[in-house]
Amino acid sequence: MSDANTTDRLIVALDVPNAIEALTLTQRMGDAVSFYKIGLGMLTGGGLALANELKQEHGKRIFLDMKLFDIGQTVENAVRGLAQFDLDFLTVHGDPHVVRAAKAGAAGTDLKILAVTILTSLDRSDLDDGMMRGGDIADLVVERADRAFDAGADGIIASPNEAARIRALGSADGRLIVTPGVRPAGAADDDQKRIATPAAAIGAGADHIVVGRPVWRAQNPRDAALAIQAELGA
Repeated sequence: MSDANTTDRLIVALDVPNAIEALTLTQRMGDAVSFYKIGLGMLTGGGLALANELKQEHGKRIFLDMKLFDIGQTVENAVRGLAQFDLDFLTVHGDPHVVRAAKAGAAGTDLKILAVTILTSLDRSDLDDGMMRGGDIADLVVERADRAFDAGADGIIASPNEAARIRALGSADGRLIVTPGVRPAGAADDDQKRIATPAAAIGAGADHIVVGRPVWRAQNPRDAALAIQAELGA
């Protein structure tokens, strides 16, 4: 488990249309948030430039959520290029060959490679539609996490529902668990299907939680972030 302080435990997802809106949002939240996630949807809207600005000029920690998946050499090359930005976390799909390639690309840097197990927006029927192996979704998540750790992943992405079982794995010792699908009490589920409250996610063994819309859609995003921080601190 990480030694993240309470402020670092909350990662706010900047899932807004472009870097200008995202930068304005971070300015509104000020010191209430120290860690931000920039995802694939922001990539063509200035996401990498924003990541660099927030990291270098504002001292924020950055989680680049690209969910890379390709042949090993391509993944390794992509990660090597991204690692030059001195960011904190990067996601790849949890297939062992992808994880190994990503770790090779990040060698010599502090970039932590996080493996995606099964997206928190998916349930068993979605996996059936995609012709994925049968079985309980939680069992599959735990198995994929174990294999990703064995391949060298610094951490994994999983829903709060599976965090406790993953934390109990021997291979999880010293590794990170980051949980999206976190919704404060009373917040809309949106497109997430496997969710929990912030405190429940941390209690289950997560090191960091990712919250997007319940923060940036709030009338006062800073207050929304501070409320989550208070829940985590308690």
